[in-house]
Amino acid sequence: MTPPTTTDVGDRYKWIALSNTTLGTLIATIDASIVIIAMPAIFRGIGLDPLTAGNIGYLLWMILGYLLVSAVLVAPVGRLGDIFGRVRMYNAGFAIFAAASILLSVDPFHARGGALWLIGWRIVQASGGAMLTGNSAAILTDAFPSHQRGMALGINQITALAGQFLGLLAGGLLAALDWRAVFWVSVPVGVVGTVWSYRSLREIGTRTRSRIDWLGTTTFTGGLGLILTAMTYGIQPYGGHPTGWTNPRVLGALALGVLLLVAFCFVESRVAAPMFRLGLFRSRAFVAGNLAALLTAIARGGLQFMLIIWLQGIWLPLHGYSFENTPLWAGIYMLPLTCGFLIAGPTSGYLSDRFGARLFSTTGLLLVAASFVGLMSIPVDFDYPVFALLLLLSGLGQGMFSAPNTAAIMGSVEPAERGVASGMRSTLQNSGTALSIGVFFSLMIAGLAHSLPTQLSSGLQAHGVSAAKAEEIAGLPPVSTLFATFLGNNPIQHLLGGTIHQLSTADAETLTGHEFFPRLVAGAFHHGLTIVFTAATLMALTAAAASLSRGRHQRAVRPDDTDAADTRLEEATH
Repeated sequence: MTPPTTTDVGDRYKWIALSNTTLGTLIATIDASIVIIAMPAIFRGIGLDPLTAGNIGYLLWMILGYLLVSAVLVAPVGRLGDIFGRVRMYNAGFAIFAAASILLSVDPFHARGGALWLIGWRIVQASGGAMLTGNSAAILTDAFPSHQRGMALGINQITALAGQFLGLLAGGLLAALDWRAVFWVSVPVGVVGTVWSYRSLREIGTRTRSRIDWLGTTTFTGGLGLILTAMTYGIQPYGGHPTGWTNPRVLGALALGVLLLVAFCFVESRVAAPMFRLGLFRSRAFVAGNLAALLTAIARGGLQFMLIIWLQGIWLPLHGYSFENTPLWAGIYMLPLTCGFLIAGPTSGYLSDRFGARLFSTTGLLLVAASFVGLMSIPVDFDYPVFALLLLLSGLGQGMFSAPNTAAIMGSVEPAERGVASGMRSTLQNSGTALSIGVFFSLMIAGLAHSLPTQLSSGLQAHGVSAAKAEEIAGLPPVSTLFATFLGNNPIQHLLGGTIHQLSTADAETLTGHEFFPRLVAGAFHHGLTIVFTAATLMALTAAAASLSRGRHQRAVRPDDTDAADTRLEEATH
């Protein structure tokens, strides 16, 4: 049976599809980042110190579990959408997401049991989120005519990117009320979105009747999962080294992951109905768009986490904010970045329908690179208007890039392959975000390990800490210091522990005050920041070169105009 077309279901349907998929994408991406700022409240609520020995794994999986699952699953569920129906997979994703949100909000356990409950249901929630994000672009590409596709995907994708930063703000605000509120917020949205999607969305896309590629799916999910997991554990210290890149298990997981992905490519080139359409990579527009998206996602993820540490660990305390309040205010002070997304995204998506993706996406990436150079150039204790302007510039650039690039990728494939193309695009984008944490945290830790121990030891001894204790603290892995600031804890107070009671009142107040730690680490942090943003600048420039190579814009033929007129005539006669 031939599926109904957009004409059959009425012109109004495309706006219903846009509003529902945008809601689904928004809540899925908000939940990807909402726990980052709220983690201090969450761990206090379940009674677990994530920075003690043996507990840092809970912290990492709370941050990264959602991202890893999203990255691994979006391509398989996109292919399943091509086979069984994109709307059917999307609807099921909304239902899974809503159910997991409910269970997250009623965590019945404490300490490690409570953390495992949250991590487990976050993974289930991420599975539903992958079904939402992996099929939303394909649903919109089916619903909208080619000359409006950039605008629709622009609204959807920029909402997704903005959701990552809105999640930071929402996490700070909700955690101030109750740590469970971080999960409560997803419940009504998930339930309403599920009912709405089941009642309103229709299968109007082309479906491909074929078998599920089990071998390809297994090798892909296993290979990518191992690589991303290894990247996660690579930032943990091992054997006296500040990072885990000498850990045989990390190196073994990376090697096995690469071998599985090589096997995946071999399998996909020989099965009749592959999960990945490797033939899509023969399209220059598809390859260029996805390469640019991957590099930009890595750079954007690094920017997000470095800004949080910069604000929470240094700038906000220097300006009188207590460490406990810095998570909320970090989200607030990063709002110019989100505003840039929201301003440039829909506008560039609309204009790219007329003038093409290459102009807007390439220019946007050059603006992103310029913002990285600007962030490297300002002092650690910056003037906020300059900082806000650079964040706005970065947000505008990322907004200019994302919507036209997504529309170009989706417009470069045949209708029957839109689900798998959407999944492949989302896989690369989500993998880039997850990879960025391993890459940029490793670079920052390497930068801190170069000079932080000496500065920390001398600074502590100058304020009454014994040489032995100061050397012991200075010898701790820099990752502990990074995560202490990341969690809104007072880093020095956490490092000193009970030793602080052995100091004079004046020394104790100085060491745990607003200025000692920020000024102590400012030099080492700026050194690490320079390394990180230099790498991010090079990635943005490489992404811009890839975007520029995508080829000239072909103006869309608009037979849909006739279809729309026929639709209005048909609706008027009923």
